[in-house]
This record gives sequence, C-alpha cells and structure tokens, in this order.
Amino acid sequence: MSVLQIPAMANAHSHAFHRALRGRTQQGTGSFWTWREQMYDLAARLTPDLYFELARAVYAEMVAGGIGAVGEFHYVHHQADGTPYDDPNEMGRALLAAADEVGIRIRLLDTCYLTAGIGQPPAGVQRRFSDGHAEAWAERVAAFDDPRVGAAIHSVRAVPREQMGTVAALGGPVHVHLSEQPAENEACVAAYGVTPTRVLAEEGVLGPRTTLVHATHLTDADVRLIGDSGAQVCLCPTTERDLADGLGHGGDLRAAGTRICLGSDSHAVVDLFEEMRGVEMHDRLRTGVRGHWSAAALLETATVNGHASLGLQESGVVMIDPASPRTAGTGGDVHAAVFAATAADVTDVVIDGRTVFDGDHARVGRELEAAIEKVWA
Repeated sequence: MSVLQIPAMANAHSHAFHRALRGRTQQGTGSFWTWREQMYDLAARLTPDLYFELARAVYAEMVAGGIGAVGEFHYVHHQADGTPYDDPNEMGRALLAAADEVGIRIRLLDTCYLTAGIGQPPAGVQRRFSDGHAEAWAERVAAFDDPRVGAAIHSVRAVPREQMGTVAALGGPVHVHLSEQPAENEACVAAYGVTPTRVLAEEGVLGPRTTLVHATHLTDADVRLIGDSGAQVCLCPTTERDLADGLGHGGDLRAAGTRICLGSDSHAVVDLFEEMRGVEMHDRLRTGVRGHWSAAALLETATVNGHASLGLQESGVVMIDPASPRTAGTGGDVHAAVFAATAADVTDVVIDGRTVFDGDHARVGRELEAAIEKVWA
C-alpha cells in the first residue's frame, strides 16, 4: 500500500514551555487554578538559553507529528524580577531561533499581559509577563522588526479593556484567550457588566483578524456574536480535557458561521490528529449524537483554517504510514488519517521544499528528555 499523504498541519495555539509540565501536573487532583501555580513555578525557571533548547525540542516534536506551522502565544518576556533583558525581546528571539533551527514556520504571537486579574497588579512570576502598559508593550514589539511577529491579548482579565485597542492596532493576526474558565466570565460581568466576548466586541477587537482560543464557556448570544464577527475560534481539546476546562462548542460555533482551528496549547499531548478527533468527540459527549464533523471538515480545521488563523499560506506535505498498528486495515484515505492515525505514524515531513523530519521519532524523544531535564535541574 502506498504512503498516505496529507497537507502539513498548523498548530494555532502553543505555549512551548508548558511541555516541561507533562507527566508532572497530571499527578494528584486539582483544577485549572492549581495547575496554574505549577505552571508559574516552571515559568520562573526559564532563561533565554533554556527556553531556546526547550522550544527547539518541542518544535521538533511538533514537526515529527506533521505540524508545519505554529502560533506561539508568548508571554514570558522579562527577567525573573520583571526587569527587561538588555534586548527586551531576547526571550521571543530565542523562540524564533528555535523554530528556524527545526524548520517549522512560526507566528510569534507576542502577548500583552498586564494584570493578575481585572484591576489587580501583577505579582510574583507574573512580573515577567508585564510591560506595565499596552503602549510600552507596543513599543517593545515594534523593536522586533520581524514580519513573523503578531499580537495577542492574554485575556480579558489580564489586559484592561481600554488598552485592548492598542494591541489590536498592531495589525495582522490577533489572538485572545476567551472564556476558558467560568471564573473569568464571572469577574468580567462583575467589573464590566457584560461577558468577555461582548467586551472584545465593544473594544473593536472582535473581527476577521481575531482568533479566540478555547471559547469554552459561552452564552448563546456570545456564539452568535462571534459568528457574525468573522472571528475564528481555536479549540484545544486535549488541553481542555486535561485541565478540566469543559467541553468545547465546536458544532454550535460552526453552525453560527465560525471557522474552527486547532492548538495543542499546554502540550499535554502534541498530536493534531488527536485534536481533530477531540472536536468531534467533545460534540458527541455534549449532545449524545455521533457524526457532527466529516473527516474532510476536521482536516480543514488542522490545515486550511489553522494557517489562516496565523496569517500564513499553506505549505508542506506529511507522509503517514498506512500499515501501522493504528492505521492498518482502515482504507488508507482521509478517514484513516483523521480517525485512526497518530503523530507516531508520521514518517516524513517536507516544509517549503525541505525535509524537516525523516521518521526518527526516537531522536526527538532524546532531545526532549535532555532539554526538560535541564529545565528542572
């Protein structure tokens, strides 16, 4: 049987450093908020050199799974006490350099993160994230002078609403965490009298350039507003289930006219085949009905829509073993790729005419182990 081939996929939402949490945060019980404390401990450990090595290994894992482009939602900007590095974009440049070395295409979504919550100053490791004001954030981002850099608003709780327009004015793609947790919605309604989706709309952020990440806890009015705006939604099913966030609204959002793309977010799993299936499976769990998404529609979320979310043209080819223990006997077509294959079945990846993965999954594992050991040393 010939090799199964699909277009290279786009991972529209990544926090590369979260990969070092895999196998650690799954121990014990808790919630998103207890997970966040573990994430903060990890963020406090990062240096530019450590982040370069970790990101290089994580991007290699992505490429080995058929991902040819990544949207890196980057907010660890400064030194541990909040003081900028001599080059205030040193951490971001480390991520760009890591992507270059691996051969993955990147949209560095430099994230504005100013407050610990609505009206609350940053504390502890959050000082690494904050530029103090959106104008200072914009000045720092302009110093990149790199067309691969885009913008992100961390969330409604982390950027005052009157400063959101400054971030959106950068041009190009704008990504935003939206309604990932009910507590975010409750705080927003208490402070502003409306949902986070409505705040984004009133501040001119919601539109065709915007990608809303998670969008898990929406009202029916939110769903209609997002659909009418032309914004995309990035679902991250493996992270949303790992963090007990809730079930996504993929089918409802698509019915309202919203395009869906995918991200691996916290990298509890780096496998966009699993993310594709997760969209369908979450809709099944919500509704008790099977068959919301065809294989072709799910593949579009991982390819066409993901690249569009990042403002990138599609590029690249992924070869999949059609006779692995997972794909054998499935027919060797798009249904096999979407509903049977995993990242481990990728044999070759070519991006922009360059072979960036040759099937050596064991090498990628060794690189990840070495990089993560350094972070926790």
